[in-house]
Amino acid sequence: MSEIGLLIAADASRDLRTLPSRPEMEQAMLAGDGSYDGVFVVAVRTTGIFCLPSCRPPRRPRPENVEFFGTIREALFAGYRACKLCRPLELEGGQPAWVEQLMARVEQTPHERIQASDLRGWGLSPERVRRWFQRRYGMTFSAWCRSRRLAEAFTRIREGADLDDVALEHGYASHSGFREAFGQTFGQPPGRSEQTKCVVTAMLDSPLGRLLAAATDDGICLLEYTDRRMLERNLATMRRQFAASIVPGQHKWLKLLSDELAAYFDGRLTEFTVPVTPRGTPFQERVWNELRRIPHGTTISYEELAARIGQPTAVRAVANANGQNRVNILIPCHRVIGKNGDLTGYGGGLWRKRLLLDRERNRPN
Repeated sequence: MSEIGLLIAADASRDLRTLPSRPEMEQAMLAGDGSYDGVFVVAVRTTGIFCLPSCRPPRRPRPENVEFFGTIREALFAGYRACKLCRPLELEGGQPAWVEQLMARVEQTPHERIQASDLRGWGLSPERVRRWFQRRYGMTFSAWCRSRRLAEAFTRIREGADLDDVALEHGYASHSGFREAFGQTFGQPPGRSEQTKCVVTAMLDSPLGRLLAAATDDGICLLEYTDRRMLERNLATMRRQFAASIVPGQHKWLKLLSDELAAYFDGRLTEFTVPVTPRGTPFQERVWNELRRIPHGTTISYEELAARIGQPTAVRAVANANGQNRVNILIPCHRVIGKNGDLTGYGGGLWRKRLLLDRERNRPN
């Protein structure tokens, strides 16, 4: 295994506290339990291959020859190849069937209070559900459901609905309980919701992996690859810059973004119309605005980008602002390359940068 792979594996081992216990993972592996797909992957040292827990190879690996990773990315960077039988890369950015069914239930009946006993009745372990949502969304399943209810309540109140009616509609037995939950999430009581701000988030699938998108009423303020190491820091920065709580939900700009991304990756769209509202320093915002002027299918160098904003000697600062872009694809920092034509750093990985540029250059007629 390469030195870089060992470093990544060591980093993954430091994060084992977020994974199920090793005996639990071994048991799931031996049973081929598909409900653990998306929670961890199984890497076999003797073959150099990693699989989903549900994979059923002709011969089960011996536990002493196995190591576990929390993400497909960690397994890849540790030097393992994807199994051709269970095809774990097809799960990248996706989610197990049990998660899709659970989330669909929440969307159909958002006011329903799902208890641990309900999960067990559906054949799901509450601990497993909690871990999966914690790893993927940074919150427990209960917190995710609560945020969905409150986000919807927030919208209803701003539309003029009666406070008591909203509290009862969203499963709160008392006005005071609703006010407390609302205040904890949004930072102020529901009676002042006209002044309350929130950033609405959603997960979007793409050919390059899963994306976390976020929107305010002004437009898209975040579009990041979910496997990027800076994701949590960027979320914290966004929360501070917008002085707003971050909640999962639906929003008109997220719907438009999803439709336009699909058209973009299909080669049917070259210019996005969804509004973008990044927050940064005045210098960063100048760089980001200039990035949006780079035509689809073309590239420029960092030197040219610096010249375009009228600061030809600020190449290093321009490169840093480029790297601080938190609205990928819409603000096309991938269109900036080295002066000699080589691809240079990209937060989502050079392989994504290469694929984006190839798609734009070879768009179908």
